Amino acid sequence: MKFYRALSTCCLVAVLCVAAGEQALASGRTVSSQSEKQKKPSLSPTASRDQQYLASVANQVRHQLLLLPYYSVFDWLEGKVDAGGVVTLTGSVVRPSTKSDAEARVKSLESVSRVVNKIEVLPLSPNDDQLRVALYRAIFKYDSPLFRYGTAAVPSIHIIVANGRVQLKGLVANRADAQLAEVAANGVSGVFEVKNELQVEKSTD
Repeated sequence: MKFYRALSTCCLVAVLCVAAGEQALASGRTVSSQSEKQKKPSLSPTASRDQQYLASVANQVRHQLLLLPYYSVFDWLEGKVDAGGVVTLTGSVVRPSTKSDAEARVKSLESVSRVVNKIEVLPLSPNDDQLRVALYRAIFKYDSPLFRYGTAAVPSIHIIVANGRVQLKGLVANRADAQLAEVAANGVSGVFEVKNELQVEKSTD
């Protein structure tokens, strides 16, 4: 699903500057001039291969996270891949087992050298559990334009609740849907704060 595009890689592109100098003698004096020109950024074959390798590892990590049996709309996981094959896992989950399962699955990948597990396990709270249900119903209600996001096994809008504070994570089609989700979440009784971190797939402006 598209909302997991949070997994990404990067490489550095160096801008090379070449300096050329000239000297000319006139009237017993030495006159020197220097000019610089800038080449367009380009990827060396080695850098290109490294980028492809990191992208491949990131896709493998993403696939393993998607296969977690209890990964749900109330969880959010991200993975960052470093050049040495080190994967840093972040996010928030309801079940401690989801945290450990995510680490075990990513560790099983041959291309991963080490896993740094920074996933937060959300605190146990009956009040937060009630808010999760209420938020789900408010955001994905059948007469809302957001209903279509809730039809998948794992909806593309994720609802993270911790001590009455809500984060909306994931991917939506346009800015209007992101705003609609925020309004729906703010309308739920008992919610102290809503942070709208939804990413927009494409702009309709």
